[in-house]
This record gives sequence, C-alpha cells and structure tokens, in this order.
Amino acid sequence: MAKLYFHYSTMNAGKSTVLLQAAHNYREGQMEPYLLTAQFDNRAGQGRIASRIGIGSDADTFAPIDDLFAKIQARLTTGPIACVFIDEAQFLSDAQVWQLARAVDDLHVPVMCYGLRVDFRGKLFPGSATLLALADEMREIRTICQCGKKATMVVRKDDLGNVLTGGAQVQIGGNETYVSLCRRHWREAVGNDA
Repeated sequence: MAKLYFHYSTMNAGKSTVLLQAAHNYREGQMEPYLLTAQFDNRAGQGRIASRIGIGSDADTFAPIDDLFAKIQARLTTGPIACVFIDEAQFLSDAQVWQLARAVDDLHVPVMCYGLRVDFRGKLFPGSATLLALADEMREIRTICQCGKKATMVVRKDDLGNVLTGGAQVQIGGNETYVSLCRRHWREAVGNDA
C-alpha cells in the first residue's frame, strides 16, 4: 500500500544520506526509484542530490511551478517506479504536496519526502507544514546540539559568524551558514526570552 512519508529534521542531520541509502536499497533489489530535488538548490550541481559524507546521485528537479502529479505520471510512462524520493521537501508548495498525495492515492506509488521542518526563525516552511498535515507517516531524523541534546532548531550566520534573526526564509547554504541547536541554545543565540 502506497503512502506519503515525511522524514524531517534540522540542518546536517543526514537527510540526504538516508534518502540516498534508501534509493540504493531499491536499486539493489532491482526496483527503480525516481529521485527529485529542488531546481534552485544546485550546491552539488544541477539535478544532483549529494550528502556531506561524499555520496550522491543524479536526480530530476522540481521548480515551484511544476505539477508533481503530472511529472510523476509522465515518468511512469517510461517504466515502473518503485518509490519517489523528494529531497529538500521544505521547498515544495502547498499545492505540490497535495499533488504528491494524489500520486500516492491515484497512481499507487509511495512518496518519501526529506526536508527541514523549521527555518532559522523557528517558523515552519510551507511545504513542511503541509507535509505535517497530510503525511501518512512521519519520521524524525535526529542530530545533536553542541550541548549533546537533540537539535530541533537552526540558526543562520553571516560571513563573520554573527547570528541573523531576519532575512528571506530561503537561503541556500550548508555548514558555513547554518548551525543546528536545541531549543534552549537557539533561544539564547537569537535573544528570544519569550
């Protein structure tokens, strides 16, 4: 039975690594996965999912205007898909998450989404909010704060290492830009005493 999955965490928890391992397992079992990643996140190269530990795979891309149900349906005309894997799922639109749910329901293909839950301000990404509402199953991929507690938040830093509390929700970056923290250390870093 096909389901919509949401694997979420903060930065540097290994979401892409877990996605790539799962896709590898499908291929090893002679089943074909279909990998998608956000078109504008080209840190690993256009149409490529890569992990900080050095593994990667080519992928199709999605843009904010793409109909993902139609994209999956078109891909199915070239051969069967055992599972759809979506990296950077936080960048999905509300409509695109509904399209993925429709692909699960109507095309009977499992869809596994991997992404951030919250941004550097502690706010849900639109794609993540809709996935939290619609996913059949959710799994947290854990990472740790500098204090050893589970990290659930992330701060954004500028080039000098100063913590930023404003700016656009989306800014592509890695370890040079983002640090994962527990809620207490995030509050201390951003000056949130509420």
